[in-house]
Amino acid sequence: MLAPALALAWIGAFGLGCAGAGTAGSDSGDPVTLTVSAASDLTLALDEIGRLYHEQAGVDVTFNYGSSGQLSQQIAAGAPVDLFFSANRQFVQELVDAGVVGETDAALYAIGRITVWMRADSPLEIASLADLTDPRVKRIAIANPDHAPYGVAAREALQSAGLWEELQPRIVMAENVLQALQFADSGNADAAIVARSLSVQGDGRWVLVPEDLHSPLEQTLAVIPGSPLAEEARRFADFVNGPVGRPVLEQYGFALPGEE
Repeated sequence: MLAPALALAWIGAFGLGCAGAGTAGSDSGDPVTLTVSAASDLTLALDEIGRLYHEQAGVDVTFNYGSSGQLSQQIAAGAPVDLFFSANRQFVQELVDAGVVGETDAALYAIGRITVWMRADSPLEIASLADLTDPRVKRIAIANPDHAPYGVAAREALQSAGLWEELQPRIVMAENVLQALQFADSGNADAAIVARSLSVQGDGRWVLVPEDLHSPLEQTLAVIPGSPLAEEARRFADFVNGPVGRPVLEQYGFALPGEE
């Protein structure tokens, strides 16, 4: 099992301070491109961090965004991935249990939060989950809880608030949390329960859902040790969870391990 103190495991696991030093990459000096599979709630934050890493380390980072469950299945099946950012701890733990990654290849990097999001021009006044019972709210988009941690959190929050049974007929399932936001942004849903990291940018209106209504979104990463670029992946992981990456994560609304 991943240790409860995983949030503080960086120094022992990867050694902070190595990211961005010199020209990180292969010994031959050939151009290096990391392949990173990441939960879609990280789309804005990791795109920015990837650009910063390229500027400092000269390494390109290609991101494959999707739901954590589907991405972890791809990795378990042998997909050519160097680093995995899950939106929860569970899917990394499953890879550890399957022997795909080791416990020391994993680390907690952020705690996520969920919001109720609607378009800026929406006539709805939603200040809490209870306001979703307004009969004008015909469709509510969430990520599919079968494979998306943010969908699990959305369902748990509605259940905790005693609203799931009433609202379930109005729920529209998206493949991932970014698609859930797109459903609401396009008008195909009246509101969406999505990641704060996707809500803080753009013109939408949103309200934060109390964190005690759902299990913590303990966002965990894993370096894939079988990757030929595993060492470079560790450097990028350090960069994300270091003095450059952490402020970017915080800017996008993530809580930081060790600072809650």
